[in-house]
Amino acid sequence: MTSFLLAFLPELVLLAGALGLFCVTLGESQGALARRLTLIVGLAAAIAAVIGVGQHAVLFDGAYRVDAFSQLLKVVLLGGFVGVALLSADLPDIRAGIKSEYFLFLTLSAIGLVTLVSCVDALTMIVALELSSFPLYLMVAMRRERAGFRLQMESAIKYIMFGVAANGIMFFGLSYLYGLTGTTSLPGMVEKLAPLFATSPLATAGLAMTCCGLYYKLAVFPFHFWTPDVYQGASNETAGFVSTLPKLGAVAVLVRLVSLAGPDNHTVATLLTGLAIASMFYGNLVALVQKDFKRLLGFSGIAHAGYALVGLVALNATGFSATIFYISGYVLMVLACFVVITRVSRDGTNIAISDLAGLHRRSPLLAVTLLVGVFGLAGIPPFVGFMAKLGLLTGALAQGHLALVIIAMINSAIAVYYYLQVVRQAVFGEKTAEVAPIQLDLGTRVLCVALIAGIVFFGVAPTGLVDAYYAALASINLPL
Repeated sequence: MTSFLLAFLPELVLLAGALGLFCVTLGESQGALARRLTLIVGLAAAIAAVIGVGQHAVLFDGAYRVDAFSQLLKVVLLGGFVGVALLSADLPDIRAGIKSEYFLFLTLSAIGLVTLVSCVDALTMIVALELSSFPLYLMVAMRRERAGFRLQMESAIKYIMFGVAANGIMFFGLSYLYGLTGTTSLPGMVEKLAPLFATSPLATAGLAMTCCGLYYKLAVFPFHFWTPDVYQGASNETAGFVSTLPKLGAVAVLVRLVSLAGPDNHTVATLLTGLAIASMFYGNLVALVQKDFKRLLGFSGIAHAGYALVGLVALNATGFSATIFYISGYVLMVLACFVVITRVSRDGTNIAISDLAGLHRRSPLLAVTLLVGVFGLAGIPPFVGFMAKLGLLTGALAQGHLALVIIAMINSAIAVYYYLQVVRQAVFGEKTAEVAPIQLDLGTRVLCVALIAGIVFFGVAPTGLVDAYYAALASINLPL
């Protein structure tokens, strides 16, 4: 009984924390208390996830399963959740009266993501996916109104409308898979779907449509339209969450779904290749002309979704583990950028790239954090972005996708240009007017040091985490 509770301890801690936050919301102006409680719950859940690594259990007749794969991802997700909670210090752009509700929705979305990685049935997966998504729709709209700025409302509408459309396509695809196999269990679909891909176009069509809801969360072209607008319209803290942890959850489920195709499915590999190429070129080329830093990160995020698909094209455990490692590193690098955004913008307004001018004088720690994050996103060694991208390209090349690898390398070269524009402003740009130094609280300093250390460490010594992901994939019992 003890081991059973230990297996589900992260979820139980988060649920208890959400209940506590709900009680906090019943009071007035309890934002500071809600943030402290969110931090405590996040840390407790992360510790519980670390303790629970190696546990195995099932719920709901096998529809919800705790295994090595899900437990490892929960550690990463909850570590990121703590980072977002530290990032969300004062919430200057969220109205004072609803800050406690903001942290409640943040925790509910985290619960959805944590449960999503354990779902091995279409029904539980849908519930977890919606639980992780709907709080975000509300959080985007919670940004306070400014004179002449109401983009948050438009962004929230776009976010939910595109989300509903993508999920509708996903559910339609799942109905095909259920009709062909007679089961909603993902492991149960494996043996029945494998022979159908060669004879039934419905199997491929069903799998392709089922992945649409996850392409949307990952911001894969052409499911990307919401991305730059939501990044720009949401508060800086909300954009920091939207741009990181949901992508890791989406990749985790995408691995389970793509695995259904089997290692020799050329049709699925071709579909993934087309999406990867379109995402990389579109994201990188449009990012070249961006002036708003968050919009730049939005378009670069579309390109990075394309890079992630390069690993999935391999359709084997090597490519899948490289993809998960890549997105894990991406979470660290983008969080580093959003720490800088939230601290440079003291009143919560969006910042242009030009606003980073002279950052090395105003806050050396923020400048180093930004440089490490941006260099990592550009794929420059010795940061995690380089090793993660190298793993993706190696896995794809081993399966004979030479053209795709060359295209990914060309896009990496394109991306270096706009990332170096950010570096140039932060290091060599100078403000025309004198700007006061940026004072950082202890939590921000700890977060900056942790992100810098993680980006450098996993860039220098990635083998341990990659091997852990590779070994964990064996626990999901799908054809790899």
